[in-house]
Amino acid sequence: MKTFVAAAAAAVTALTVTVPLPAPGDRRPDTYVVSREPGVRPEGIAVTPTGTMYVTSVSDGAVYRGHVRERELRPFLPAGTDGRTRAAGVRLDRQGRIFVAGWDTGALFGYAPDGTLLARRAAAGAALNDLAITDDAVYVTDSATGVLWRADLVGTEIGELTPWLSPADFPAVPGFLNGIVATADGRLAFAADQGTGAPGSERLYRVDLHRRTATVVAVAGGQLGADGLLLEGNRLYGVVNFPDGQDGWLFAVNLALLAPDGRTAQVVRQSRPAPLAQSPTTIARDADRLLWVNSQLNAAAPAPPFTVTEVPGLC
Repeated sequence: MKTFVAAAAAAVTALTVTVPLPAPGDRRPDTYVVSREPGVRPEGIAVTPTGTMYVTSVSDGAVYRGHVRERELRPFLPAGTDGRTRAAGVRLDRQGRIFVAGWDTGALFGYAPDGTLLARRAAAGAALNDLAITDDAVYVTDSATGVLWRADLVGTEIGELTPWLSPADFPAVPGFLNGIVATADGRLAFAADQGTGAPGSERLYRVDLHRRTATVVAVAGGQLGADGLLLEGNRLYGVVNFPDGQDGWLFAVNLALLAPDGRTAQVVRQSRPAPLAQSPTTIARDADRLLWVNSQLNAAAPAPPFTVTEVPGLC
């Protein structure tokens, strides 16, 4: 889910990045149709290592599923079921369970791979936006209150959502907590605050998951007050927005390199931009390319088809 961040686009330099290669002869569409129905407005995306794609709808809570070799996605979790009338972030854990952040329903939903509801966990008054999963917990950002929520994962059990970091536990009270990712070892998370919309109010936080602390990451060369985040080793990607200099807005993916301790980051590359009508939100990796969700959240008249496309000029 998006809010505008008024930060100028920064000049970035080239970087050679090693990424996975697709299988020989693998042909994949460059555009995926999430839905041809009106008013869907897709928001979150997850792509598994085997190529299964999940995309959420923030308008009605539907979750769509498809494969990276097939152009059309299909409804997987119908809109409104289990009280899931909104859906934002989506992630899978190592067991293949599907976790969906229910935005202003204030609920986190956990599903088995076949779509069976395993748990519905409530967070009163929350707007649950994005989530990160470690071996022992799921962490969820709350854009309404600035709380970082946590639910324990113990075997097959999904614990209750509890406030894990309060707004006062951050160096500054978050204006709009959004994207979040965790390191592979489960030691750190990085959470993006898109701020209040005022220039310079956006921040990236380094969250120590063992010490239960949050500190500001010193970001140079651009901004990482992002919507969707993607972390690959020391490479952190974030979907950002910025003024176009003509009273409008553009969207792009910034790529930053994190220091080994995660306390500093340098933005080194930016994708080609997308317009306000497209309003990309979140990103996922598919082998040698990045995919982003064209939400149309800020379009004057959102219209089908609603799509996922390749991020241009960045992999």
